[in-house]
Amino acid sequence: MGKKLNFIIVILTGLMLFNSTLFAASGGFREMIYDPGTLPPTDSHIKVKVGEPAPDFTLHAVSGKVISLKDYRGKKVVVLSFIPAAWTPVCSDQWPGYNIVDSLFKRYNATILGISVDNIPTLYSWTGQMGKLWFEVLSDFWPHGRVAETYGILRSSGTSERCLIVIDKKGIIRYIDVHDINKRPPLEDLIRELKKVGEKE
Repeated sequence: MGKKLNFIIVILTGLMLFNSTLFAASGGFREMIYDPGTLPPTDSHIKVKVGEPAPDFTLHAVSGKVISLKDYRGKKVVVLSFIPAAWTPVCSDQWPGYNIVDSLFKRYNATILGISVDNIPTLYSWTGQMGKLWFEVLSDFWPHGRVAETYGILRSSGTSERCLIVIDKKGIIRYIDVHDINKRPPLEDLIRELKKVGEKE
């Protein structure tokens, strides 16, 4: 009972932190954020399904590494976090939020691969302003949006959808949330899905 209570406290604390606004944003950082206004909630046709193998990919990371999805096979649950664009309000909230509650991901032996169609220099500058992120940030810049297109979440504007995909250790997709691009996906939904996957491992 004690462990369960402690876990509930961790989740509630994480949710309170996640639901605050612009975590990493100093006054100077906020001034650099570009607001595109309200956009069409979704603008693509998803090509992958729950229960199917996740298409593999290899992308360059801000860290300098070359990351392949298959690198995590048999080792970790992977959350693909596609975001539309660096230097925009919701994206600048979403990833720092995951940074604050990293213990919730570690509990389920999960990691995040953050993916954007922005190039490496842009992502390097943006994530540097947000503060050090615990997860890898990957560039789907060239060929432009190829991974987003493979998954069916490349918008007609050339950005990706705001999308979360949970992949189990066997490489099978267990959860897809193509979210309203104007809103941050609820952390509690993602944690619930990670718990489900963890219980099946």
